[in-house]
Amino acid sequence: MIYKYINRVLTASLCCVSLIIFTPPVLAQSVAQGPDYIALTKLSTKAPLVARVVVKRSIPVPAERARGVAPEDVRLYIEAEVMSLIRGRGGIGESIRYLVDVPRNARGKAPKYKKREFLIFARTVAGRPGEIQLIGDNAHVTWSADVEQRTRSVLREIVSPDSPPDITGIREALHVPGNLQGEGETQIFLKTANGDPASITVLRRPGMRPQWAVSLSDIVDESARIPQRDTLLWYKLACFLPERLPDESLVSDNARANDLARNDYQFVRQQLGTCAT
Repeated sequence: MIYKYINRVLTASLCCVSLIIFTPPVLAQSVAQGPDYIALTKLSTKAPLVARVVVKRSIPVPAERARGVAPEDVRLYIEAEVMSLIRGRGGIGESIRYLVDVPRNARGKAPKYKKREFLIFARTVAGRPGEIQLIGDNAHVTWSADVEQRTRSVLREIVSPDSPPDITGIREALHVPGNLQGEGETQIFLKTANGDPASITVLRRPGMRPQWAVSLSDIVDESARIPQRDTLLWYKLACFLPERLPDESLVSDNARANDLARNDYQFVRQQLGTCAT
């Protein structure tokens, strides 16, 4: 009897969320706990809707209707109440519906999510009021005050008028030698999505550690700085700069200067660290 009831609910409800099941790339979402800065920023930059929700009903979708779910996971049909809208200009009411794929518990069963709170990163579905679609992996995050605070901090960076431009590649890289042996300066001019200026400067002095900084203006001045880790500028550099300078970007007039530019770029990449969660 319980299964028949659940099947009736799903038959009535999944007609409204079938788009989520069959439309890539959102086939499955995993629950993340305590995501780091990179994970939160990836989610926040993609999601037009961020909300804190509490689950009112959680129903496992029968295997024959849950296409593409890994054997160790289960797909859940969720009905939830929106407790607060952190990002978004409306388009949803107090109640929402969505699908999420989550790991089975130790007994191989679906976890119990009723009354649990989550932070969701999603988009609305046109023409289907109350239906949302999670935007990618780990877009269904166990809520905590810390996770919400860090998400709000990331979103403030993203919408700030001083938000750094998206980095799309390297435009030019030039090394100019100094008067002393081991002295020189490398300037690396970056491509940005909106055409705003962005550049990296590396200074080398004999017997001294290389110094580098990032400038977001046409003139490299005292505003140039090393980006602090776990900031939006650091994220956009660490996650979107290429691993190596493209050969076509090297514009020095001799091979040695180009090699020095390559070395300075690799130094910057090492200083930034890897973009991994």
